[in-house]
Amino acid sequence: MERSKITKQEQAVKDLTRGSTYGLILSFALPMFVSQVFQQLYYSADSFIVGRFLGTEALAAVSSSGTLVFLLTSLIEGTAMGAGVVISRYFGAKDAENVSKAVHTDMAFGLTSGLLLTLIGVCFTPKILVWMHTAPEVLDEAVSYFRYYFAGALAVIMYNICRGIMNAVGDSRRPLYYLIFSSVLNVILDLVFVGLFHFGVWSAAVATVISQLASMLLCLMHLLKKGFVFTVEIRKIRFHGQMLKEIIRYGLPAGIQNSVIALANVIVQTQINSFGKFAMAAYGAHAKIEGFAFLPITSFNMAITTFISQNLGAREYVRARKGARFGIWTAVLMAELIGVLYYCFAPQLIGLFDHTAEVVRLGVLQARTVTLFYCLLAFSHSVAAVCRGAGKAFVPMFVMLFIWCVVRIAYILTVMHVFGEIRYIYMAYPITWAISSVIYLIYYLKSDWVHGFERAKRRG
Repeated sequence: MERSKITKQEQAVKDLTRGSTYGLILSFALPMFVSQVFQQLYYSADSFIVGRFLGTEALAAVSSSGTLVFLLTSLIEGTAMGAGVVISRYFGAKDAENVSKAVHTDMAFGLTSGLLLTLIGVCFTPKILVWMHTAPEVLDEAVSYFRYYFAGALAVIMYNICRGIMNAVGDSRRPLYYLIFSSVLNVILDLVFVGLFHFGVWSAAVATVISQLASMLLCLMHLLKKGFVFTVEIRKIRFHGQMLKEIIRYGLPAGIQNSVIALANVIVQTQINSFGKFAMAAYGAHAKIEGFAFLPITSFNMAITTFISQNLGAREYVRARKGARFGIWTAVLMAELIGVLYYCFAPQLIGLFDHTAEVVRLGVLQARTVTLFYCLLAFSHSVAAVCRGAGKAFVPMFVMLFIWCVVRIAYILTVMHVFGEIRYIYMAYPITWAISSVIYLIYYLKSDWVHGFERAKRRG
């Protein structure tokens, strides 16, 4: 064990195994929240500026298949979450050698999967968009947007890999600074490409890729600095067999979970697309607003996963349970407050993206169908975050696979066959959130999740 490196690292980042539980979680989650806000700007800036300058059809092109991006990136990014859990656990256990192996295996995984995603996205985007019943009048622009986006997929994946490494060792501030810079750059480039030169929808994707590349390079420059436990050395980037096995064990379930959710959302999007461009634009506008609205909860969940991993690695079981309770309750209360505010101001918020009366009507209908149930969504995600931090990633995978994919899709196909009204699609979300919350509550109260790592280690 290289204790000197660990000591230097602890001075640079945040050891979550000592100090005030509540204070540490809050101080760690706050920069992550601000970081998530700016991350969301990447996606929302494109929709907002495209909708304002290029009109409803251009907004529909960007919005109609946003789930496509999530579908193709979710397996990779979910699996990379497993690396964060592994790094956090070894960092909490003060095991510098294994932290380094996990970091370099994670980098190798990011490079390989990023190149693969670029190939798949560029080659198969047109076929996927046609399969999703994207409206013919927006298909060409949608294809150009997503092809340019996936041409830069390596930068997107590697930024998330680098950010995940820093977050895993308790550093949530530096990724925030880098992201602020690149988010501002993205907005400026969007305004120049779309607003000033009217290059078209594709240029918004180019702006996003350039900005992601900038943030990736800033993160990488920090990780290449010598003298830290997380230091990346180019010659050491490779797959370490045992470490890759651990990352897959803890990350692949999260990746599959994200993928099945994304697949379910693609099917939902396909049903929405069948209602035409106004429904597509409204669904896209709501998705952007909901993305912003849920950022505090997402940030808390990321903080809780890291907190749980570090403390279970240090065998601080009571502290882990205390942090889990605090994180879950805080996320649920925040989500409900945000849901009430969104419910009240839905017309104004949807109108920011598109003033068309039908777009606003459909966006408000969706918002007022789901927002008062955000507490259920927050609870499900929070318990899932605790499970991932405890090395029990298969639990949320199975719950999401069955409830948020199988049940949700079966419900939507049934009600569309019987009723054929769009509001019944919107109702699929609170219904499945409620079912998963009941299952998660039973598991959280009845299982011995704090000893998940020990059981996995004994199984080999």
